[in-house]
Amino acid sequence: MPSTIIIIHPHRLQFAMAFSASLFYPSPNLSSTKMPPSPLLFRRPSSVSLPVRCSSAAASSSFDLRTYWTTLISQIEEALDAAVPVRYPESIHKAIRHVVLSPGAKRAPPIMCIASCELVGGLRSAAFPAACALEMVHAASLVHDDLPCMDASPLRRGHPSAHALFGVDMAILAGDALFPLAYQHIVTHTPSPDPVPLSIIPLVLTEIARAVGSTGMAAGQFLDLSGAAAGSEKEILQVLEKKFGEMAECSAVCGGLLGGASDQELEALRRYGRAVGVLYQLVDDVLMESNGGTGKMRSNASIVKAVGMDRSLELVEEVRAKAKKELDKFKDKYGEKVLPLYSFVDYAIERGFVVEGRGLEASSAAGASVGSSETFSKGD
Repeated sequence: MPSTIIIIHPHRLQFAMAFSASLFYPSPNLSSTKMPPSPLLFRRPSSVSLPVRCSSAAASSSFDLRTYWTTLISQIEEALDAAVPVRYPESIHKAIRHVVLSPGAKRAPPIMCIASCELVGGLRSAAFPAACALEMVHAASLVHDDLPCMDASPLRRGHPSAHALFGVDMAILAGDALFPLAYQHIVTHTPSPDPVPLSIIPLVLTEIARAVGSTGMAAGQFLDLSGAAAGSEKEILQVLEKKFGEMAECSAVCGGLLGGASDQELEALRRYGRAVGVLYQLVDDVLMESNGGTGKMRSNASIVKAVGMDRSLELVEEVRAKAKKELDKFKDKYGEKVLPLYSFVDYAIERGFVVEGRGLEASSAAGASVGSSETFSKGD
């Protein structure tokens, strides 16, 4: 039975997702502790009830999201630790390690890359170097966004940002160094020509370059700084697609390339990733507005301020439906392999777990898992 949005107060709205208890909390064989649900609350000016349909992930008893994420996070962080050792010049590399190995990171870009690769039949080992590289690129974009000339943030995930700890000069150099380090990591560590054909590696590098370049995430930051964020619904969605959607889109497409996806499958993954990246920011905007404007949505582009809460909630459901529509195309051919990608869509709405160190813990309140919007974004 599909779950629904339940109005619990004229100014509050609860997304009660049916999958939260079975998908996001530990299964009985992992823990006997019963976790309370963590509802997502929105304040809004009027009472409107919208349907929210759960993904087919809820129907699966064999897929354990907690184990999937915790296992991958541990493997990714171990690989990243080895990829960014302290060497000369030490100041730059200490700053690099600080941002790449930052506690609390959800590692969403690399996990999406790996899940997309495995979806279409690729080996995890084929995607792992690119997955780690995507996290390096993501970290570099966050370093630059935190700078005083951009978002001027002294904190990142509750810890000092790179420029606050190492100085603006070292932060810029660390961010600059991470981009080529990511490309080098892909070229030197991707297993090729078996299982990854040599012709695929340039395509992966091109995809990443496109995503972070002047028509991708950089364009999103430009639009955000230049005032487009104060425009119409269409203009704000363009900012969100560029500044936030590009990272998720790139992650999904790179995984598909490394797994041998067809052109049609790559386009579906591209649309799926872009929708997921935008979805997280839409939800973060609604959450911040529900908290009276407090919170940390790292963008001037507020859809709630532009079109109001009612239309914003409609957009959340529309974009969520777009992401799931793309995934539905894979179900008949790949079955349960699509479930990890469904989890990204579900988690955007019902954030029933938070990342702590190398594991996942169920949050005790909605606010506990909402404060960080860095899942895919350039902005946080």
